[in-house]
Amino acid sequence: MTEYSLKQLAEYVDGEVRGDANLVVTGVGTLQSASTAQIAFLANSRYKNQLETSQAGAVILSPKDAEDMPAINAIVVSNPYAAFAKVAQRLDTTPAPAKGIAETAKVHPSAELGENVALGEYVVIEAGAVIGDNVAIGAHTHIGPEVNVGAGTKVWSGVHIYHRCVIGAQCNIHSGAIIGADGFGWAPENGRWLKIPQIGRVIIGDNVEIGASTTVDRGALDDTVISNGCIIDNQCQIAHNVFIDENTAIAGCTVLAGSCRIGKRCMIGGASAINGHISICDDVQIMGFAMVIKEITEPGVYASGIPATHHREWRRNGARYRQLDDLFKRVKGIEQELQKIK
Repeated sequence: MTEYSLKQLAEYVDGEVRGDANLVVTGVGTLQSASTAQIAFLANSRYKNQLETSQAGAVILSPKDAEDMPAINAIVVSNPYAAFAKVAQRLDTTPAPAKGIAETAKVHPSAELGENVALGEYVVIEAGAVIGDNVAIGAHTHIGPEVNVGAGTKVWSGVHIYHRCVIGAQCNIHSGAIIGADGFGWAPENGRWLKIPQIGRVIIGDNVEIGASTTVDRGALDDTVISNGCIIDNQCQIAHNVFIDENTAIAGCTVLAGSCRIGKRCMIGGASAINGHISICDDVQIMGFAMVIKEITEPGVYASGIPATHHREWRRNGARYRQLDDLFKRVKGIEQELQKIK
């Protein structure tokens, strides 16, 4: 069991202890569910009344919320949510994808394994692959020829990483992810399709998280690139030759079409679609269910999609939508007539 004193955790997050600094904490929880051996957090003042009934042994909160809090042990810090994330990492009980090297794992003689590598049951490491120190690879995962996996990376069960792809250090690749499958490259000829070999790679930087069942296609000629610090949720599609710059976050079921470029520190909401061959600048936030069909050149918040409405209202609006062109022409005609009167 992992345990820390409140003093140790406060030092780790650069916070101030209020109450018993020697209190031992063994886990994390919510204000409503935490036990006396757990630490919770308050990031939104609207839930401050829960402090009075919480059974948590301690709570992480801001200086403002700490001003008139009830008698409870606390770590006071300027960013409670970030501090809670750091504490949760220290107290994380998630098991490793693998421990040791299973007898059923198959490693090609030309592959290189670093120190303290763990391989689960039926892992396959192909020729020329290089696996860094302290990498853990879960059961039934396939690492293709000449793949490079950086130190400290976790690859969970059932992941497939195709040939020559590069995965950085301290990454987290979740189950079912496919890295380096062919991009959708085809040329039409006389009513049939000719496949264009996809000879680029996927290059993933350090500290990147790839969600479960997400697919990252390899480049057609150049590489598909996901830069340092990016986080990509489950069931996303990253097409060939996409470039995603540092510390961008992409929520579930989002589709990035081929050769689009996403800037630094962007946040893309779930079920969004980004058109191919366009660029999005740094510090853009795109709301969920958005469809982006042209370049975004200024930072800010962007939205599209159609919110759910009652079916009868939706049908009326749908009928009116079909009349928009006629309405535009009528308004244009009225404007022209008014100009004549002036």
